[in-house]
Amino acid sequence: MGPWVFRLLLMSMFTVLFVNERDRVLGANKWFQLCRRCEFHNGYSCNHVIGSCWKFKIANLKRACVTDNFYYYDRVADRYNYRYSVLSCRTCEEGSFMLFHDLYRETFCCTEDNCNDPEKNMDISKIAMSYP
Repeated sequence: MGPWVFRLLLMSMFTVLFVNERDRVLGANKWFQLCRRCEFHNGYSCNHVIGSCWKFKIANLKRACVTDNFYYYDRVADRYNYRYSVLSCRTCEEGSFMLFHDLYRETFCCTEDNCNDPEKNMDISKIAMSYP
């Protein structure tokens, strides 16, 4: 038995584990929930560390990914304008909260993999302007 046996064994293990990504990739879809993580998302891109975080799926409980949208109060326009988003895997408490007199936080929870997407926020305007 030479080195070719080890290569054959390694190749067969790789084939068995990774042939069907949806069902067999180490059971990741069954036991873990993946979420996006970003400390400061300005509506277009993540300005700080972007990554992913995960949670265990325990006893069929709905674990949640969290998106916090922050708004500041504009006194002239008399409305709250979108400022930035924070994506995380922390415990979700969905709702709205006034942090300061001029800073407002809105929290959304979702239960699918990588579902906390700040670009789904309807308050972010992405108007494409055409020039003549």
